[in-house]
Amino acid sequence: MISTRGYAAMTAKAALQPFSFERRDVGSQDVLIRITHCGICHSDIHQARDEWGGSIFPMVPGHEIAGTVTQVGSAVKKFKTGDSVGVGCFVDSCRSCPACQEGLEQYCEAGMVLTYSGRDKNGRTTQGGYSTQIVVDENYVLRIPQPLSSAGAAPLLCAGITTYSPLRHWGVGKYHKLAVVGLGGLGHMAVKIARALGTEVTVLSTSERKRKDADRLGAADFALTSQPETFTRLRRHFDFVLDTVSAPHDYNAHVNLLKTDGTMILVGAPDRPTPLEPFPLIMHRRRIAGSVIGGIRETQEMLDFCAEHRIESDVEVIPIQQVNEAYERVVKGDVRFRFVIDLTSLQEAGH
Repeated sequence: MISTRGYAAMTAKAALQPFSFERRDVGSQDVLIRITHCGICHSDIHQARDEWGGSIFPMVPGHEIAGTVTQVGSAVKKFKTGDSVGVGCFVDSCRSCPACQEGLEQYCEAGMVLTYSGRDKNGRTTQGGYSTQIVVDENYVLRIPQPLSSAGAAPLLCAGITTYSPLRHWGVGKYHKLAVVGLGGLGHMAVKIARALGTEVTVLSTSERKRKDADRLGAADFALTSQPETFTRLRRHFDFVLDTVSAPHDYNAHVNLLKTDGTMILVGAPDRPTPLEPFPLIMHRRRIAGSVIGGIRETQEMLDFCAEHRIESDVEVIPIQQVNEAYERVVKGDVRFRFVIDLTSLQEAGH
């Protein structure tokens, strides 16, 4: 077993604290990764506070992992020592169901093995990237291409693929008008990727202070959802609405912004149900759809796309010792736009 240090939530809603645990030994198809950076996703907070239910404690969160290969198993063919790599939201799947066979491991019929707060095929609890190192099967490891930086690429493993996958699946591109609801960790990546696809983007936000950010990121328009005239001005204006917000809010108002045959795509995950009116859908043949991350093949495609277009996440890098403060700031929306933990702060500090 491989001794590893990290930060963990010992119980629901408890502050994260230093935690030592064991990783499995490197198997023949495994890669050992020294973690240099790990993004803080709002999902980490939901999980650590057991807001979705089913969380497993003690929990080392983190599924936006970037680092360097330090050891490979005897049968590994895809990676070598020194490679820059990443690990996203899952570390295994059944590999045999139709979804896995199609490269859609995120929809594995047996359930993907989550990077943390999950159980591997031997029943062991998985622990995530707020730690010094991780062992992962090579088939679930991503290559981080140059010129992407480790810190800027880490959030791409969740925020990047969460927005890239639906944009590609629904064919969003040139000549389309897209509304991005929320300009946070997911929303700012949606703007960057959609702009690279040639799409006209409007940011919808509750906060006036996000206007300058939207303009800087290349959005063609910005509108406040707190103002009723926004929903009048933009009624039936968009081909697509990409909703990234994880707090409960009114889906119905945003549905009315869609043209006939328009599609609203949900990638945010509120912790409470949201009522939905059928008539705005029925009367204009609109659709509401959902999407979650992406498979390994598509995630690598996304990383290569971001490298080609020089797209990284806008990050605030922090030491691990500030993780609890960062959680509170994420909940308040006080970050531009993703916290990323520099894990050298853990490697150097000890306990």
